[in-house]
Amino acid sequence: MYSISETIARILMPRTDHVFGLMGNGNAWFVDALERLGRGIITVRHEVATVAAADAYHRVTRRPAVATTTYGAGFTNTITALADASLSRIPLLLVVGTAPSTGPRFFDVDQQGLARAVGVETFTVHADDVAAVTLQAWDYALENRTPVILEIPYELAAVTATDPTAADAFNYVLSAPQISAAPDVTELVQALHNAQNPLILTGRGAREAQHSILELADLLAADVATSAPARGFFNAPGNFRDLGVCGGFAAAGAASEMRRADVVLVFGAGLNQFTMAFGEAFGELAEVFQVDLEPHATNPRVNHFLNADATAVADAVLAELRAQNFRAPRRLHLEDNPLARPDGDALAADGRLDPRSLMRQLNDILPANKLVASDGGHFIGWANTYFDLESPDSIVLLGTAFQSIGLGFPTAVGVATAAGQERLTVLVTGDGGGMMALADADTFLRTAHRGVVIVFNDAAYGAEIHQYGTKGLSETPMLIPEIDFAGILGAMGAQASVIRELGDLDAFRSWMDSGATGTYVLDCRISKSVIAPYMQEIISV
Repeated sequence: MYSISETIARILMPRTDHVFGLMGNGNAWFVDALERLGRGIITVRHEVATVAAADAYHRVTRRPAVATTTYGAGFTNTITALADASLSRIPLLLVVGTAPSTGPRFFDVDQQGLARAVGVETFTVHADDVAAVTLQAWDYALENRTPVILEIPYELAAVTATDPTAADAFNYVLSAPQISAAPDVTELVQALHNAQNPLILTGRGAREAQHSILELADLLAADVATSAPARGFFNAPGNFRDLGVCGGFAAAGAASEMRRADVVLVFGAGLNQFTMAFGEAFGELAEVFQVDLEPHATNPRVNHFLNADATAVADAVLAELRAQNFRAPRRLHLEDNPLARPDGDALAADGRLDPRSLMRQLNDILPANKLVASDGGHFIGWANTYFDLESPDSIVLLGTAFQSIGLGFPTAVGVATAAGQERLTVLVTGDGGGMMALADADTFLRTAHRGVVIVFNDAAYGAEIHQYGTKGLSETPMLIPEIDFAGILGAMGAQASVIRELGDLDAFRSWMDSGATGTYVLDCRISKSVIAPYMQEIISV
């Protein structure tokens, strides 16, 4: 028989590839068990990174990951990332210590209450049920697509497990995913058959249905678009027109074309306020069909909701249209180049970098198959509008659901783990969020086989400057002394350059061309005067 902690470790090891953790009193025995069993953990420097990295790893790979922290302060430090994972429907398991089963100590907090406050369920193990409860927690996370807490009471961590089902729980065979039967698609088929300007919009939830949706888009000769994380979904030849990202990040011409759609078919996109451009993404008369695993429509703008698997619906619609010998009519396109975006100037009027011309240069230097981790802040619009991306989930926007900043470096740890040695990991962060997350800059440098950190350094909290400084609020609390990120991360072992003009990118271009491993930091001194189009939209709301 094994200890409770080792029993949990042995159950989880065949079910997950990686554990992201930080050791403390409450999880020391669990971490030690993983080490002795040859798995170990990817060690982070701040507890929020345990959950954020596990979350990001799942978004790229679709494989569940495990996070682990101690009790109390270690647990409370994870709450921001837990809230975002909960809102984003990310299945992961957080193994934590907790108060003794005999009762709380003076410093213990109500961890289960805190977890419930952000929509996360908690499962607590004991000696006689550790295997059953661990499996229950694991299955709950996967079936409900949600983070779950697995608690080990403090005094039980090293106690021998007596659960008779433990031996069977150590064995694990991955089952093939089940595709549910499609609901009645008659109304949807009729609408698509009669549509003059159909638009298919996909989100992260449609990734497994990509082949079927591409076939459907081709048959319909439809316009297509994606949510921000799903960019790259339609990077394939076909009889459809890719309008890029939908919502606030859309190019002006593409947004105009999307508003012409008379039927909008949405697969696996949550239709949040950003994807919906605060209600302006679609025309007033557009008939909106949403296909999702959620029990109900996720936006009031949806006219018809199908609670179903995206592959099942796409295949059923394809079969019906083909049975009707459907032939797409000639579509009228008003925009010749709907994806066109401003090139920007070499330098902005204040003599600092124009982020638009900077992004043009960086997109030319960086490879197409990069994986991008993005923190939140005003700068979030630049990577989402100027970087070419190869496939869906090539950009991870962790924190946007909870509208958090400061999760960039932790996110990049999970992305770099998923990238391995095959793909370049690019972290895009601002100076404000970058300073919040700096503890795990070291973790990213240790984890990334080949990485790039792009800091949009405008010496300010840019989003606040543009949203509230423009309304007359004092800008003093919104300003940041200009931080030398090149110096800080250079001292940690990265190669680094301060970028004040486009010519300063030459050394970075040479580094990229050389194939060198390690991490290169670009401390880009950008102007506060260039406002991203999506931010202008927010300001006007």
